[in-house]
Order: sequence, then structure tokens, then C-alpha cells
Amino acid sequence: MPTYGTSGGGGGEKPPSPWLIDGSSEPRPHQTASFVEYLRWMRSPDHEYKDPTKVQILQKAEEGAKHYDNRLEQLNKRTKLLAGEGNSFPVKCAWRIRVGGHRGPESILLPAFDALGMPYIPSSTLRGVARTQAIRDIMAKDKLSWKEAEKRVAPWFGSLEAAKPGDRAGKVVFFDAYPIPGQVGLAVDMANNIWSWDGNSLKYSPNPNVFFSLKEPTFLIGVRLASGCNDTKVLNQVTQWLKKGLQAGIGSQVNTGYGELMLAGAGKPEDEFFRVGFTLKGQLIHGGQKFVKSSQPYEKDYNGHFKTDRNGKLKPDTRPDAEVRPVAFKSMLRYWFRAFALGVLSLEEVKKWERQLFGAINPSKTLGWVRFEILDGKVTQKEPEPKEEGRNRLCGAQKGVLTIAYSGEAPASQHKSLKKLFEALTWMMFHLGGIGQGARRPCYSRNNRDRAPWWRGSTLYPEKGDEFWKLPDSPQEFQELFQQRLGGFYAALGELKGGSTINRKKPNKVGTVNASTWTEAVDANCCILVCSGNEKSNKPYALAVLHSDDLKVGGNYDGNLCGKVSGGVKPSPVWIADLGKYQVVTVFGATQDPRKKFVQNLKDKAKSHAQIWPF
Repeated sequence: MPTYGTSGGGGGEKPPSPWLIDGSSEPRPHQTASFVEYLRWMRSPDHEYKDPTKVQILQKAEEGAKHYDNRLEQLNKRTKLLAGEGNSFPVKCAWRIRVGGHRGPESILLPAFDALGMPYIPSSTLRGVARTQAIRDIMAKDKLSWKEAEKRVAPWFGSLEAAKPGDRAGKVVFFDAYPIPGQVGLAVDMANNIWSWDGNSLKYSPNPNVFFSLKEPTFLIGVRLASGCNDTKVLNQVTQWLKKGLQAGIGSQVNTGYGELMLAGAGKPEDEFFRVGFTLKGQLIHGGQKFVKSSQPYEKDYNGHFKTDRNGKLKPDTRPDAEVRPVAFKSMLRYWFRAFALGVLSLEEVKKWERQLFGAINPSKTLGWVRFEILDGKVTQKEPEPKEEGRNRLCGAQKGVLTIAYSGEAPASQHKSLKKLFEALTWMMFHLGGIGQGARRPCYSRNNRDRAPWWRGSTLYPEKGDEFWKLPDSPQEFQELFQQRLGGFYAALGELKGGSTINRKKPNKVGTVNASTWTEAVDANCCILVCSGNEKSNKPYALAVLHSDDLKVGGNYDGNLCGKVSGGVKPSPVWIADLGKYQVVTVFGATQDPRKKFVQNLKDKAKSHAQIWPF
């Protein structure tokens, strides 16, 4: 077992090896080696540092992927030659894509790799995309069931049950699609399922899992007629279905922003029904943590000794990797949908509609009726360094365009109600809090402190000035507007349920509420206020009240009001959104102290306030 020095301690430190073989015989993969080579030498799963070294291996493989160009150039050249003149075309992925579902060592989810370890889209996947799109189009055009439409695609894709012998084999050949050199995009990715249902209770448990996906790659797609078929109309028709299917998204998590492939000159997708540009400032959406140096992943002090944490373990030298992730928007919309629905529907109904609208894998795989994408997402201002030189730097900022579209699973008869529900829900999300890390607090400066971080919280702005997004001047006018939007949300929810009426004036009481227990539901125990007042210490009025001394316990923030990390993570039951002229404050479990006292303080000290919820 290697030994490590502590801060200011002696030397002799040796960092844990990420490889199966330790010491001087550690493998040194060639710079052109594929990810398969890294997998071969991965260290044992019972390693003390298995989690950080797993990330280290993935980051090393990601860095090595930039040397795949020669091999990919050969593969793309092969596709063009096999497909023939005019039978290949490029498609660009707007964000990330993950095709394949292999489970590798350490439960790492792997995308599809070919026999030599190159990431690709298998030809069978492309055929499946084109065939599925053909079935969907025929279903919609001729009002047929899936089973009936499936029989109709045999003239193009073949079927052993086809009546005509000539239709028993497919007439089009699909080729494996590889990334175009220079844009391979193999990148470490992360999933973190924070909220889950545990019976009839919501469970909060951050659980980050790393895996690989491809980031912003461009693929070369190649098809051609099979031998014995010379009908170019067949090839053209199948190519059209393939292109349409690729635009709808392929691979896993397509309704979470993954897998949409764009064609040159293709316009706005037909199934999109809502879009809004946005700016996020403060703590940003992070895709995960990255080592500053993958070759030396642990922190050292000024004397060159490794730093250790309170448990005596080495401290990984990582930085958050800011990324505009559509999954963050989907998760936040899902969170607010669940919170508002819990106040007016039964638990079983909430779980049913949450699965139906957003998708799920338990108890069965459900695609969901709505897809979320981000266009032109980018970090426009990096977060300031956590050192002294970052003290007076601007806060981090991200931009992009959120789009919401119907998935192929959404019934056409429900499109109108879905549009109304998500328009209202998205508007409310923008005015209830931020997104990403620090979403529950508005962005505020901490540069008057003696140590980083220099900014906390996040503020989300819509980049639209039309009537839908225009905000009134006073809290009372905002109260009226918010209640209209909330009424629209409930009306649309009732329509989805078959025309039933939602009684918003007699909300449910969800779970037990006492000093230390509450449910994050907009129910009879919840209070939503809009208020204005004086700023204090760079904090808007509502946040200054939340952090005021008379709400602290023993001089510290109360974990049952502000949330806590030590002794078990507990999210704060208070959300604050700063809209400039006033703040919107959501308090779960507001019928009991300390939240009840906070709400009363907000009202007592405000220049102006109005209650949005309960009605």
C-alpha cells in the first residue's frame, strides 16, 4: 500500500496508479491507441482510489482520441468508395450522441466501438432509424397501426413474411458511419440522477456516474442499392426516411438532448413547438469535474507534498467543467412539474404523468412525449479562478437557445395541451430560480469575503422581449401574471387527463411537515411570495432576510432553512429568484418553523409583497 505525505509533512509520496500494473512496468499506450487499449490495463475494481482513477483513465483516453485522425480518414474514404458517387452525406450532432449500450468495467457505460476501438454508428442502427421512420410516416399518412404499417415497409427494407419473393430481402445497403477526422468528439460524460421515487416518497441522493459519449461530432453516412436492384427511387425514398429519422435523434436519451443529427440546409424541425434564448450567470451548469492534469491528478501543497482530506485520503485536483447541457433544463422542468402536480394530483397520477411526459427506465422503459434540445450553447464567461486573482473577475456566464419538441411517442391529439402545459411550465421555471449548480439562490457577489468562491447562486434570464416574457413593474402585478400562468398549467394538465378539472383552491397536503421534514411540493404547506425590499451585503432583499442573524442557529445557517452538506446532504426548502425589481420566493413546508418564521420576516420587512401561492 503506498504512503502519502500530509500538508507540511515528509516526502516519500507516491500517487495511486490508475493501471492494473503498478511501478516501472506501468503501460504506456501509443498515442494512436483506441479506448480498448486503456480498458485492457484498467486497475482492479477494489482499489482504494477506484473512483478518481476511473475518471483519470477516461480523461487519458479522451485526450488520446485526438490522434484517431489517420484511421478515421481511411474509414471515411472506404465509405465513399463503397457507397459510390453521390451516395454519402455528412450529418452534424448539435451536442452529444451516444449510440450503443454496452456496460464496461466499473459499470462504465460505453458507446459503440468497432473491433479496433473506433467510435461509430453501426449500419444496423442506421437501418433501424430509416425503417422506424418509414413505419411512423406510413402510420401517420394512412392512419394505420404499427403492426399494419410494419408490413408496408417490406418493399424497401424486406420481410420474411412478405407476399412477393422480391420483397423478402432489403433493397438498400447501409454502411457503418464514422466521425469525420478532426471532429471525433470522444468525451467524458456524466449522469447524476439526483431525485428518484422510493415508493411514495421522493429520495434526494446525488449519484454521479461517468461514461463516454461523443461531443459535437460530424459523421459521414453512406448508403447504396443492394445488388439486383437498380431502382433509384427506392434509394431516394430510403435516404429521405433516414435523414428524417436522424434529425429526430438516435441512440440513447434522445429526449434529453442527445443524438439529434442536423443536415446541411435543414431548417427548424417540424415537431418543435417552443423555443427561447437564455443567459445564465453565476454558478454554471457543470458536466462534471476534470483533473487539471490527468498525469498528476492529486493536489500538492507548496512543499510538493500531497494534500489529504479529513479521512486521510488524497485530494483530487479537479475543476468543474462548465457545459450548457439540455439535460439540466429537462431535469429542472421535471422538478417543477412534479412539485406543482403533487399539490393537485394523487401520488400515483404524478408518477404516471412524470414518466409519460419526461420518460423513464423504471418500472419499464418509456421514451416520453417531449424532447429538449439546446442550440448554440456555449460558455461566454468562465467562472473566476478560486484564487486571489479571481476575486474581482466577472461571474461565469452561459448562453443558448432552449427548444422543446414533441417526440415520436406523443399522440397528435395531445399536442395542443402539451404545448400549453410546457409554455406555462417553462415560463414559471425561468421565474422561480436558476439552473445548474446554485439554482436555489440568485447570483450574488462574495468578493468582500476572504476566500473563494467569489460568486454564489445562478440567475436565469430569457432573451426575449415579446409580450409573453415581459414582466410588470410591481409585485402585485407579477402575482396576477404568475397566477395566470399557473392557471394555464393546471388547465392543460386537466386536458391531458381527459378534460378533468383541477381544483387549485383546495390543494393536497403531501407527506409529514415538521421542523426537519417537508416535501418539495407546491401543496397546502407551501408558500410562494413575490416581494421587494432593501439589498444588504451584495444580496437581494429576500436572500438577505434568509441569511439574517435572527434566523441562524448558534451563529450558523439553519440546515432546515438553508440546507446543509455535513452530516448528510439536505437541500434547502427555499428557492429565491431575483427578477430585478422584486424576488420570487418559494418555501416548502412553510407552515412550520423555521420556514414559517422566515416567511413572516419576509412579509414584515418588505417594502411590498404579494402572495402567489396558496391562491
